[in-house]
Amino acid sequence: MEELISSYRDGNVILFVGAGVSKNLGLPTWSELIDHIAIELGYDPAIYKSFGDSLALAEYYRLKKGSIGPLRSWMDTNWHSTSVDITKSKVHELIAKAHFPMIYTTNYDRWLEHSFDFYSRRYIKVAGVSDIPTIRDGVPQIIKFHGDFDDDDSIVLDESAYFERLEFETPLDIKLRSDVLGKSVLFVGYSLSDVNLRYLFYKLAKLWRSEKRKGVQPKSYFFTNRPNPVQEAILEQWEIKVVVSDLDDPQEALTTFLERFQ
Repeated sequence: MEELISSYRDGNVILFVGAGVSKNLGLPTWSELIDHIAIELGYDPAIYKSFGDSLALAEYYRLKKGSIGPLRSWMDTNWHSTSVDITKSKVHELIAKAHFPMIYTTNYDRWLEHSFDFYSRRYIKVAGVSDIPTIRDGVPQIIKFHGDFDDDDSIVLDESAYFERLEFETPLDIKLRSDVLGKSVLFVGYSLSDVNLRYLFYKLAKLWRSEKRKGVQPKSYFFTNRPNPVQEAILEQWEIKVVVSDLDDPQEALTTFLERFQ
């Protein structure tokens, strides 16, 4: 932990933010999203969910509707309800007030950006290749790794978009590969069983091996409050250290952890 804090103070830690960070705001879950898709297509949600995994079910929606535009509009409205109070999320406050040079997120919502705005912190949003020229030294970046509601084509939601992401060759993937070569990465708000994240771990480890720089790879970190010795051993081979909180409540655990970065 002290090694992580030291790297952070030197400006050498990238924060990677997952759905667990947005969960404390009461945003709709993936399960609720699929329920909405089912109803829109005239299916009973329980029956529809038996037809495939979430990516395939979202893909079917796109095929039937012609685009994810209507779904993106529904998500944008429901993810950004006026009932959501950003001041009640201590996690968002701590992230906004910390000094991570880059924050990658696989979340579609804008609450990270809203929290930076609310606490008067400068940032540059990067959702696609056209945003890269706007990057400025000393200004934190919020990189929307799975897309942004402002651009339907950027959203990684259905099966085809996910398979394209697995190619790991989009402009944001290339940016990530460049960014992580000299910095540690801290993952928060993810499940150890998240296959998307695990694939990212694998690709990054493969990148380092191809560069023949084993031994100088900055160690990366995964925060959780659920110990899992099997997954910890697997991640260790990829130079990712699991930091486990002894607090049972996931939001309390993450809040306490992020307070170390103030």
